[in-house]
Amino acid sequence: MNHIKHLLIYIILAVATVPALAQPTKIRGTVIDATTKEPIPFASVVFVGTTIGASTDFDGNYFLETREDVDSVEISYIGYLEQIIPVNKHGFKTINVALQENTAMLDEVVIVADKHRENPTHRIIRGIIANKKRNNPERSNSFQYDSYTKMEMSLTNINEKFKKKKLLKDFNFVFDYVDTSALTGKAYLPFMISETKSEVYHSNNPKLTKEIIKANKISGFDGDNASVSQFTGQLYQDFNIYDNYILLFEQGFISPFNSSGLLFYKYYLTDSIQRDNKLQYNISFQPKNPKDATFTGEFWVTADDFAVTSVKMRINNKVNVNWVNDVMISEEFNLMEDSIWFWKNRKLTVDFMLLKKDTTQHKGFLGTSTIHFDNVVFNKPMPEQFAKAKNNILIDAEVYEKGDDYWDEARPYELSKSEKGIYEMVDSIKSVPIYQTYVDIISTVLTGYYDFGDFEIGPYYKLLSFNDIEGTRFQFGGRTTSDFSSKIRLSGHLAYGTDDNEWKYGIGTLYKFSEKNDLWESASVNYTHDMEQLGKGSSPFLTAGNILASLLSRGDTDKLTLQNELNLNYEKEWVENFSTKLTFRYKELIPSDYVPFTPANDVDNLIGESIKTNEIELSTRWSPRAKVIRRTFSRMQITSSLPILNLKMAVGLGDYKYQKVDFLMEHTLPVYPIGHTYYTLRGGKIFGDAPFPLLHLHEGNETYVYDTYAYNLMDYYEFASDTYASIGAEHHFMGFLFNKIPLLKKMNLRTVVTGKALWGTLSDNNNRMNAPLLFPEGLSDLSKPYFEAGVGIENIFKIARIDAVWRLSHRDTRSDIDKFGIRATLQLTF
Repeated sequence: MNHIKHLLIYIILAVATVPALAQPTKIRGTVIDATTKEPIPFASVVFVGTTIGASTDFDGNYFLETREDVDSVEISYIGYLEQIIPVNKHGFKTINVALQENTAMLDEVVIVADKHRENPTHRIIRGIIANKKRNNPERSNSFQYDSYTKMEMSLTNINEKFKKKKLLKDFNFVFDYVDTSALTGKAYLPFMISETKSEVYHSNNPKLTKEIIKANKISGFDGDNASVSQFTGQLYQDFNIYDNYILLFEQGFISPFNSSGLLFYKYYLTDSIQRDNKLQYNISFQPKNPKDATFTGEFWVTADDFAVTSVKMRINNKVNVNWVNDVMISEEFNLMEDSIWFWKNRKLTVDFMLLKKDTTQHKGFLGTSTIHFDNVVFNKPMPEQFAKAKNNILIDAEVYEKGDDYWDEARPYELSKSEKGIYEMVDSIKSVPIYQTYVDIISTVLTGYYDFGDFEIGPYYKLLSFNDIEGTRFQFGGRTTSDFSSKIRLSGHLAYGTDDNEWKYGIGTLYKFSEKNDLWESASVNYTHDMEQLGKGSSPFLTAGNILASLLSRGDTDKLTLQNELNLNYEKEWVENFSTKLTFRYKELIPSDYVPFTPANDVDNLIGESIKTNEIELSTRWSPRAKVIRRTFSRMQITSSLPILNLKMAVGLGDYKYQKVDFLMEHTLPVYPIGHTYYTLRGGKIFGDAPFPLLHLHEGNETYVYDTYAYNLMDYYEFASDTYASIGAEHHFMGFLFNKIPLLKKMNLRTVVTGKALWGTLSDNNNRMNAPLLFPEGLSDLSKPYFEAGVGIENIFKIARIDAVWRLSHRDTRSDIDKFGIRATLQLTF
């Protein structure tokens, strides 16, 4: 069983932890004026006998927690009588306070505003901005450090009604271990914990970061699960508060230290203190526009060099973000070598919620990531063995072999009893018989395959489909899992059409040379005898045999071609994110009444003969700085801040001798604060003679599903080229426009605009007049560029997108051309 699946199952089933003994002390609440009942912002909340404290936010709310032994909290504000209130040691308590005015201190004060004098807080903010480069922890040419990263996941809003659900009756023992979050005030049930000890090396010239994971411990996972370990390291949780924008959930949130921060935030000087022989100011901030992607919080900054020493901030709860109810970022900095402020601790807490209405009732997830930085060294060359390593994330050979003694020393602080118990409880849950049934059901929904251990069948969305050639199509397929072998995967499918009475099939095998954490290297062989739609896009919703493509097709579905195809592949990743793939391909395309291959010199042979070709292809992919999760038989790219480049070169052998070159660049460009633009640039050339099925058939779309990778108002077999260039762009405003419209901003809708342009030609040998095969009816070259544009609304019910698309050229080539269309798709985004 793939252990990634287990992680998904734990999240959905929401299991387990142990008794909350010697837990942190947590408090939260609201501070108000006892007379007016108005909230008191910037009130001081401090655990008695410590320096651990916080200020209330602009609504008078606060939360605080500590592992120190405390028994009371002091709440105060200038002009009010302070209150000292007992807390629940090692537990949670909601403490709402109404402060009384201290009339003895309220002597009459007359304040006269000086309109010509700058707000002193603004002077401090300008000082922070002016000194950002000097105080940025990443300013050194190179640095290295040890990091301890702890990640936890919990189910929130655990109540009596939930405990009594029949689905969970066999797991009732876990509910003895519910805890309460100081951030949200919600009861939560921890079910996953990961600890990672790493060495991190960073160089600014050249730009290079390497992480060596020295030790890793994950609850409920076997020790060889390298794919999960990569995701728990420090590099996957990286951001810098001094950047103008902080990327969270596909949005660029405006940092309070943005160079134009005064345009987006209100700042308030609330306190000052002498700490470590430095005068420090406490400044609270809130956004000027509640719907902007901004934060609310506070920070401490030194008076002499304007360095931020700590910050605590949460995203503005009115921001247009899906599935997220709250986010808290907390960071502390240490002064190193008397001049460099470097990270000491970082904590990121995310409260995930499917529905934002009545968040006290609906189930959600609480994720927490804590990073502790230690043994920081500046301007020391990166060890040669790491600098030359091809991977950016390296996993030590003994990463899973560390015992309790190692972890007791490696942790900056001791785990609570509840955290320790997560490791013990997961095995108990897996022993409950009904657990495996839940695993099978949920895994099938998430992956498309039903797992039998060594073998899994699917995908289920291809079991049944229909088209005008095959009629009703039944398909059965499957593949081996990593339980069968971590080196070899066997796969295949068998299909039958009720109208053509033909059996179709496919079989393949993949052998992986690389180990789980090594750069990818594999060889594979695949053979298929099946129907294929030539000239389609690459949308996952519209693959051949997909029931969704059948249900949402528009017009006839008779342009499929039966083909026999053999592929021999060798793929190698030379350095991280740079790979090549060598393919030998034999292909036979079989004509039909619907797509005939009529010879130009023998028009009486209406159907024509099969086209057989042998081809050698070399493809290259470079995705610099991409973050990738490596699994047993696949790699999943998380994100890339730079353009991704793809180059394919092919040579045709046998009856048709040609050479093909195809280049594709794709990139998501941040355009903060107005969203981001995804764009593609593509160009290619075919040298030599080729019949129309071997030309570049431009990607059409004859369904009602919006396809980013095709022309949504172009039909299949409408245009072909042997020289072509295209550009496509989608700009996602992420709510920037609708957030300004009072009646619409509460719906969290988002605007998207699209545009696509295509230019192409056919050489004399391959055009309609001289081609070896007659072009099918409706197929032609591009006599002029093709343009398509659209505007859409996305985030409808958080999952749907609808686009209105206009065809701007080639509008009168046929009477049945769609000049305008409505297309829809489903997408899960933050």
